[in-house]
Amino acid sequence: MALLEVDNVTKRFGGIVALDGVSFAAEPGEIVGLIGPNGAGKTTAFNVITRLYTPDEGDVRFEGKSLLGTSPSGVIRTGIARTFQNVELFRGMSVLDNVRVGAHARHGEQTPEDVLFYVNLHSLRHRPASGLPYGTQKRVELARALASAPRLLLLDEPAGGLSHEEVEQLGVFLKQLRADFELTILLVEHHMGLVMSVANRVHVLDFGEKIAEGTPREVQANPAVIGAYLGAPK
Repeated sequence: MALLEVDNVTKRFGGIVALDGVSFAAEPGEIVGLIGPNGAGKTTAFNVITRLYTPDEGDVRFEGKSLLGTSPSGVIRTGIARTFQNVELFRGMSVLDNVRVGAHARHGEQTPEDVLFYVNLHSLRHRPASGLPYGTQKRVELARALASAPRLLLLDEPAGGLSHEEVEQLGVFLKQLRADFELTILLVEHHMGLVMSVANRVHVLDFGEKIAEGTPREVQANPAVIGAYLGAPK
């Protein structure tokens, strides 16, 4: 059974259809890419999964059980954690206290200090989160998510603002993270090199509709995806 199932989900904002009958799934232990142009509906899908939005149609199931009656805080307690495209930290709090928020939502075997050691931030644990560089703040947000002992981790553009070398390091890190924490990862990312190097499967959205799915190789060769997003290879 799939760990996560997004089943025929439609979400409208007035006359705008942000998601139009979208379905996809993530199996335990997979890294699943969710890609598409800006405005394709990727972050809306994340917000539906984490119950920030309620779909107009369709269902979202985690371990076979619908999440539609679950609050956002309840979603965290079921074992789903996320990061955000624009970093969402408690800026007046220290790095350690931000990570403790994740542990408060759901306890795991790893303490907040353990997680900070893992993401190489322990030396900054008493620093205010607001004074840190953007890339470091993204790692604090990741640590907060990991401290809630998730089984499913939703990452929204984790490579934003990173150099080419840092993106390569992130790819290695994500694979190690999946193994060390026994995670399933759903990855929204515009950096195609990263997605194609780490994902087991990729789903492609365009104007709120799913236009393709498959292995990275299959998606890269799909004419609809080339036309809508990737462009022809040079």
